[in-house]
Amino acid sequence: MAEAQEGPGRRGKRAGAGAGAGAEEPAEAEAERAGRRRRRSFQPAAEPLGTTVLHDTVSARPQPLPARYFDTRTTEPISFFLSGLEELLAWQPNSNDEFNVSAVPLAKRQPPLLSKRPRTLVCHDMRGGYLEDRFIQGSATRNPYVFYHWRYIDIFVYFSHHTVTIPPVGWTNAAHRNGVPVLGTFITEWTDGEKMCEAFLAGGEEAYRAVSDQLARIAQHYRFDGWLVNMENTLSAAAVGNLPPFLRHLTAQVHSAVPGGLVIWYDSILQNGTLRWQNELNEENRVFFDACDGLFTNYNWKEENLERTRGLAGSRHTDVYVGIDVFARGDVIGGGFDTDKSLRLIRQHGLSAAIFAPGWVYEHLGEENFLQNENKFWGLLAEYLPTHSICTLPLATSFSLGMGTSRFLAGKEEEAGPWYDLSAQQIQPLYPEHEDRLSTSCCLQDAWCGGSSLRVQGTIPPSEERVAVRLFSLQMPAPPKLFLTLLYKLEGPHLDEFRVALELTTWDSGTCHEGNVTSLPEPNSRHHPRFLPAPPPGLAKLLAACDHGSHGWTSRCYELDLQDCSLRDLSLLVSRHQPSPQETPFTCLLGEVRVLDAASVAASPPQVQSVTASQLWWQKGPEAEQLSLSLTLRWAFPPGRASCFRVLSQGARCRQGQTSPQFLGLAQACLYRAVGLVVPRPVAGQSCRLELLVEPVLPNELPVDPDRWGRLVLVYSEPADGTSSDGH
Repeated sequence: MAEAQEGPGRRGKRAGAGAGAGAEEPAEAEAERAGRRRRRSFQPAAEPLGTTVLHDTVSARPQPLPARYFDTRTTEPISFFLSGLEELLAWQPNSNDEFNVSAVPLAKRQPPLLSKRPRTLVCHDMRGGYLEDRFIQGSATRNPYVFYHWRYIDIFVYFSHHTVTIPPVGWTNAAHRNGVPVLGTFITEWTDGEKMCEAFLAGGEEAYRAVSDQLARIAQHYRFDGWLVNMENTLSAAAVGNLPPFLRHLTAQVHSAVPGGLVIWYDSILQNGTLRWQNELNEENRVFFDACDGLFTNYNWKEENLERTRGLAGSRHTDVYVGIDVFARGDVIGGGFDTDKSLRLIRQHGLSAAIFAPGWVYEHLGEENFLQNENKFWGLLAEYLPTHSICTLPLATSFSLGMGTSRFLAGKEEEAGPWYDLSAQQIQPLYPEHEDRLSTSCCLQDAWCGGSSLRVQGTIPPSEERVAVRLFSLQMPAPPKLFLTLLYKLEGPHLDEFRVALELTTWDSGTCHEGNVTSLPEPNSRHHPRFLPAPPPGLAKLLAACDHGSHGWTSRCYELDLQDCSLRDLSLLVSRHQPSPQETPFTCLLGEVRVLDAASVAASPPQVQSVTASQLWWQKGPEAEQLSLSLTLRWAFPPGRASCFRVLSQGARCRQGQTSPQFLGLAQACLYRAVGLVVPRPVAGQSCRLELLVEPVLPNELPVDPDRWGRLVLVYSEPADGTSSDGH
């Protein structure tokens, strides 16, 4: 594999770092470190519980981190691909690739993927792939590409022209959080692809099983969900004869290794080995469709191709993903903002769709108005994209897209400057649009937490008192008691004219009722949770922000008792206090919404334990009296109990004193690489102290007391022989 590209990594900070999946270092790495610096770890009584104290001597020796997994310039962890058959067969798990393992399990949603409803696959192909999204812990990218219409799609494919495209883990984390499985790409093409296929397909069962076994292991190890197999080269008779058994074995291995795993074949090769795109399912390519989970057709189809495909596919018609090239290359029905023309025809024939390169919006129309154009693109398709329902609690989101021009915490700007981290993307809503009456969009200028809030703009018609804006579709049994929280900010000249609240609707079960009410509700009844001006006893600490808010944000908490109910929709209600003969426009920013099962709210969070540091790299400067430090943090925390971790620095100092914590980054698992921390340089005979903190963020977003955080104190000094960090 080629060395990682140079790119806009995270800025150096004055303390810092975080994200990963925690494991011990190999013995040889431990021995190497022991040989070049002495270090001991202990926990004196003076330090708070959960604190690790580490001693280190400053050394300026180069840090030998492998270029496949770490940026050669900064040592930031990066995503990677595999090139060629040799690299694929040689791959094995490595302690250095832990950052590439997805830490976010695939969220459940309804209907499930294998329902017979036509599906929507998105194939992301942008400028060769592995751009700014390769920086696992994020970057300082301005105006990045993001995807956030997850409620409308079923499968996400990360595509590149490298032999084995392992999806950058940020994409897998964001998709999984929103219930969407992610596929990598296994591609062969041109003369090199022909040679590679001859080597493993024409070589017999042992050879092709070795390849399929490795592909299944890779998906299992990095925790993505399967493969798009794309062979765009001619095959010999021997090779094409082994292609169906290869696909069958790969599919069986992926199904065994990855729950819900998928293998999809791209329409390219005929059963006689000829490379000829068919733009349909037919007898020439059916043998490959029959050997795996689905067919992704080429893009130059007409309606008669759809008719033949539907007839031949039979009961598996939703396993055919009809290709739509948004760039509209070749003889196609529609692309760009006319993509709906293609999608409408596909749906008329009951087939699934594969939308290729929707990054057209970003690449062709530019970065400047990307979010506005992106909403327009998906809004034009929404009629043909069935949505998906959330089916587990807690539901907690700040609507952040995983990027921003600033980073916010509790309504206040925590860090200025652009940032991009797909792993930090939150659960995304439905983004409803209703002609000129209602629009929802991202607001980067103000947020409660993360990089953005959800801007809801609309009008209340003259004859109505309120408008309900459907944010999420739900499909789950309601617990007996729910707590709901809402953080919002009204904009405009007449803020006191409006009232903002949440509304839950339930499916009609025949027995569903609210609280102690004995009469049965109407079907799909609407429930307006009781407003809690103050939280009930026992929850005062956990819901302390209720009815307070800050920085112009209003906080509201609600409770709702339900019996034998199933949740259907969560909506925002915007009402006006006084009736009006005129329509009334409004703009409301949503900073956070939570729906919590009351029974799970009071559980005490675990303690972050066993914080350790490894792979320390000391450098000079930026100033003469400063050093730059990079290191990898690892810690222990029960699986599934945190949605992520905030890594902070309490600052570095060579004298007594205290500084306020500074945010370094988000970790999705129990490891984080802090890069370029600027710390004071100790003078001879002096020790300095750097304190790093790991704050767990719970799935219900409730605060965790600092005494449950993890702490690492690094005490560092210059070598006793007087040599400085530059080796002199």
